[in-house]
Amino acid sequence: MFNAEVMLDRLDVSPGVIDGKAGENAKKAIAAFQRSRGLAPSRKLDQATWGKLCESVSAPVLTTYAITDDDVRGPFFRNIPRDLEGMARLDWLGYRSAAQLLAEKFHTSEEVLRSLNPGKSLDHAGTEIAVPNVADGRPEGQVFEIEVDKQAKVVRALGRNGELIAFYPASIGSSEKPAPTGTYRVRRVVKNPTYRYNPKFHFKGVRVHRMLTIAPGPNNPVGVVWIDLTKPSYGIHGTPRPEEIGKTQSHGCIRLTNWDALDLAGRIRRGAPVAFLDETQASSSR
Repeated sequence: MFNAEVMLDRLDVSPGVIDGKAGENAKKAIAAFQRSRGLAPSRKLDQATWGKLCESVSAPVLTTYAITDDDVRGPFFRNIPRDLEGMARLDWLGYRSAAQLLAEKFHTSEEVLRSLNPGKSLDHAGTEIAVPNVADGRPEGQVFEIEVDKQAKVVRALGRNGELIAFYPASIGSSEKPAPTGTYRVRRVVKNPTYRYNPKFHFKGVRVHRMLTIAPGPNNPVGVVWIDLTKPSYGIHGTPRPEEIGKTQSHGCIRLTNWDALDLAGRIRRGAPVAFLDETQASSSR
């Protein structure tokens, strides 16, 4: 499963966090890949699917990476508050550690990196470590339209003729602020966005009754990029907690892993349509 997740990621069929587990996001990615290769979408890593993956990806699953000075330079913020008021007191919401930075760079978790590199330090420049072979591996291709499948909790990036360019697991909306229905457009893309909390939304667990502004950074609530939509207060964005994608609700928007959000942001253009699919539309699309 670990090998399959790396190969799927390289094909831009994202399993979310590469962890070697047959979780829901991995199963969604397998089904999307199966459909793209004319296989029945069983969501299982069967022999036919494995064969098609091996035909599609020839690069090794693991590669060696030498940790750089930039990776360990920081500054790091080991104790970032989880509450919005605490975050609002910081000037930058950087990585907690070099390990978090490296895990995000290679689309995996800190735990997986440590298991791949027993006894090795992840915070010393020059150390050579084994990592998933995903860096710069994804295929190119401009995205002309985005589908947000609310029921399946996935985002599909489509090409000029409606072909699948990329596939991402997502957290989409919540009971307090559900995702909209209909088609909107991309208004702009903002890297390292500032997050502004409006108390009128009354998000669960947030007891703040005033406007808050939270500084940019990878541990900002909306991660490293914000794809702004023409639907006011809605966008597609990253997250500092990629392991929660598809498992928890978002605050109304479309939440991807930071690396998937960056991938999509680099392919989309202003004015591209973003269709929020209800159950019937999603079924016909799939």
